[in-house]
Amino acid sequence: MNQQFERPTIKKLNPGMPSKHGMAPSFKPLSAIDGVDVESMLAQYGSPLYIYSEQTIRRTVKQFKQAFQMRYPKVQLAWSYKTNYLSAVCRIFHQEGSLAEVVSGFEYQKAIDMGVSGEHILFNGPDKSEADLELAARNGSFIHIDHFDELFTLAQICEKKNIEANVAIRVNMDIGIYPRWDRFGFNYENGEAWEALNRIMLNPKLNLVGLHTHIGTYMMTADAYRIAALKLTDLAVNVDKKYGHAIKYIDMGGGFASKNTLRGAYLSGEDTTPSFDEYAEAITTAIISSQIKPANMPLLILETGRALIDDAGYIAGTVLANKRLSDGNRATILDVGVNLLFTAFWYDHKIQPTRYIAGNPEETTLYGPLCMNIDVIRYSMQFPPLKRGDHFVISRVGAYNNTQWMQFITLRPNVVLIDTNGQTGVIRKAENLDSITMHEEVPEHLKNFNL
Repeated sequence: MNQQFERPTIKKLNPGMPSKHGMAPSFKPLSAIDGVDVESMLAQYGSPLYIYSEQTIRRTVKQFKQAFQMRYPKVQLAWSYKTNYLSAVCRIFHQEGSLAEVVSGFEYQKAIDMGVSGEHILFNGPDKSEADLELAARNGSFIHIDHFDELFTLAQICEKKNIEANVAIRVNMDIGIYPRWDRFGFNYENGEAWEALNRIMLNPKLNLVGLHTHIGTYMMTADAYRIAALKLTDLAVNVDKKYGHAIKYIDMGGGFASKNTLRGAYLSGEDTTPSFDEYAEAITTAIISSQIKPANMPLLILETGRALIDDAGYIAGTVLANKRLSDGNRATILDVGVNLLFTAFWYDHKIQPTRYIAGNPEETTLYGPLCMNIDVIRYSMQFPPLKRGDHFVISRVGAYNNTQWMQFITLRPNVVLIDTNGQTGVIRKAENLDSITMHEEVPEHLKNFNL
């Protein structure tokens, strides 16, 4: 049997826990997703290729709901459209019972067009137009007011149009995490939140139904949610004491971390991210232990996005080239760049070959195909010697990449879904030149030229 020659190497032993034994990292190939061969999908749908696992989405949602429902009697999920608003993905979450949580008129209309009724939409965000506010009020949606200008605008619309609106306020607060997310909503500590609640309660056109917070993103401590829940319940208790009005729901927003590893982190996200049970324990204990009357226990709404979709998303691609940098380190150029993988700016994504690669891993920088110096997928990692044409898979890319990706230099690729029966299908078609230029208009005097 012929064996491929492997060049001998001498490896320097470095101090420090990860490499004190001079052990080479293990690169287990990822040849299949949900039993479907990755290289076959690349051959059928092209490279690069986004791949989603419906089975993983549904399993993760069930695990998340179980963590909260076993601790609290009334729990409702709301899918965060900004995390991933591919229609097929949204519909999976809605089939699993999630409401729609949107932060723009565009996302609101997308939810309506997919068949989500107005009373099943939570409308967040600081930029709601007057038309957005009127439509949401007429549809019975839950408008989460972000600032006093929005509060006054909505009050004027309701008075002028003689309609009522179901409202909540977004509250920001000191939870011991820095930097503080205090640009959104009304502040708890300086009294803004309480003032906003009083103004709403004194307006017969505004029906106060909830309290909302979103304390940050990729929160690595569950205790921050305990503090936030305590402060929201304090507001709910005071509203009940002063007005005899029971808050119907407390919305804890999202921000739960996925198992991705933050760029530069010493330990893997798999080892440091709080579990669903830890988040659930912190939040539900705070609400149950509060002074809210047992008969008035509010519905607990959770808008978690990232932690419910990241694991379900993959992007597969192809190696374009290898070269040596000026310092002698290897550079591998991929057909996946930061235009398709925006989260590469803050994650050290897990990257695996699709088959066994002989040879010793080497310190490598992984670049995308774009003509820009910041197009870096990984600045430095031990990587096997993939050659031009070899394939790879990047994992945990389901959150934000398909809402923040860019049409820049290259076209955006096909996105496929592997359903629960192991069948694949396109859920977003790859772009072509026509899809990019179809909205352009060329003035008459520019239509002809001679070179």
